[in-house]
Amino acid sequence: MKVRIIAVGGKMPAWVNQGYAEYAKRLPADFQLELVEIPLGHRGKGSDPARAMRQEGDQMLAAIPKGDRVIALEVLGKNWSTGQLAEKVEAWRMDGYNISLLIGGPDGLDPRCSSMADQKWSLSALTLPHPLVRVLLAEQLYRAWTVIQGHPYHK
Repeated sequence: MKVRIIAVGGKMPAWVNQGYAEYAKRLPADFQLELVEIPLGHRGKGSDPARAMRQEGDQMLAAIPKGDRVIALEVLGKNWSTGQLAEKVEAWRMDGYNISLLIGGPDGLDPRCSSMADQKWSLSALTLPHPLVRVLLAEQLYRAWTVIQGHPYHK
């Protein structure tokens, strides 16, 4: 199974890249984690945030492979425990799905991306910085894999 994190933004601090890479490398070949970065739409004085979000959405939609199960990370999505995430990951694997996880930009996800998602997931009710979300998401996917494998990492 391939899990693709499609995230708006690039040029992350070294600690983000190191943290993400640490958990990605721990996953086995049959549970590949891939990061696809979407350039941040232009925002600035006099710019239109909705236009920037549409640009990000165009690129995000183009990056989602046909046939992937799409999960949008949304503040108003459902909260999943580690055990529930592990159950979902195992079900996706058994169904033969690859996964695309969508992380929006500073204004959130383009509504088209949100509406086409198969599921909406909220990592937390807290507002999290986008760089931290990448690391947290990679760690939680690794943790879910350890639960599936019966490893004690999740305890």
